[in-house]
Amino acid sequence: MCFFNNMIVFEGLDGAGTTTQNKLLEEKLVLMGKKVFLTHEPTDNPIGKVVRSVLQHKFITTPEALALLYSSDRYDHIYNPEYGIEKHLKSGEIVLLDRFFYSSIAYQGVECDLDFVRRINDYPNPGYVIFIDTPVENCLRRIEKRGDEKELFDREDYLTKVRNNYISEFEKLPKEVNFLKVDGSLPVDVIHEKIFSWLSSCFNL
Repeated sequence: MCFFNNMIVFEGLDGAGTTTQNKLLEEKLVLMGKKVFLTHEPTDNPIGKVVRSVLQHKFITTPEALALLYSSDRYDHIYNPEYGIEKHLKSGEIVLLDRFFYSSIAYQGVECDLDFVRRINDYPNPGYVIFIDTPVENCLRRIEKRGDEKELFDREDYLTKVRNNYISEFEKLPKEVNFLKVDGSLPVDVIHEKIFSWLSSCFNL
């Protein structure tokens, strides 16, 4: 089993606060003089843009085809020789990633066979996973408040199933993966301090 030991992944429902916490951690690490690569999935690269088009209802495809698109975007994100995550890790950078293959298992696992989703997402585990566990109703309120158009999965019934998939999947994490679950309903600064305190205890900062 392969691991990306210098990669920290943020996971959570849409509206959970993963993007905010990823950026706050980047700012903190940069101030400490660390080399950091901040990124996210789906990406802004060509395949990622196709994924976003589906999420934004610009065209319709099958759940399985969407799962394959996510995985294709992820493969390119990791291994592309020009901008891939692997290149940044080899250069000694800390990679901060907003969503990884756990998101595919949680989200695509609602409508697709879970074994199929796992099989097409056989990627190295990160060294660290932070799950911002925010109540579904809070997430939906945040999405509405920021004025974003609801995407394909932004429904209470769907997100409830996604959260259950996350919880089930994180119970199966390899022991080598450092895992933190944090209450996403806490104030932003409190969540950040909890994350940084935890990382300071298990990551060579």
